[in-house]
Amino acid sequence: MENQQQPIIIEHFYNVSKEKLWEAITNPKEMREWYFNNIPDFKTEIGFTTQFNIKSHTRDFNHIWTVTNVVLQNKITYTWEFEGITGKSSTCFEISGNQNQSILKLTATVLEPFPSNIPEFERESGIDGWNYFIKKQLDSYLNS
Repeated sequence: MENQQQPIIIEHFYNVSKEKLWEAITNPKEMREWYFNNIPDFKTEIGFTTQFNIKSHTRDFNHIWTVTNVVLQNKITYTWEFEGITGKSSTCFEISGNQNQSILKLTATVLEPFPSNIPEFERESGIDGWNYFIKKQLDSYLNS
């Protein structure tokens, strides 16, 4: 994904409270259920960093996340870097809603370009991945 591209924005409605949605996207136990099952820890603290590996078909992606912004119950942003791979992105999760329904707006922005020869970093792959996580996995988790 090149940094001159527009951010990827995904919005989705959930029939759960803002508080329940916040827990799903920030509590490591819940994140392991719908996001990545090997997240070692996660904290809603600016500067918190976590690291974990995801195996793709042909390569390892050692994720490094660092929390950069937190507005409790409303917004969390963290950067994504990958050990040994150039590039950096930022993902912002913003929640609005009430006790019965909530909306999640995800914005993924490339801050420094990733290698163009790695298919997983193509814009279409990012769009497909975020749609899968936000509209399928998280939705299914919250409705189970």
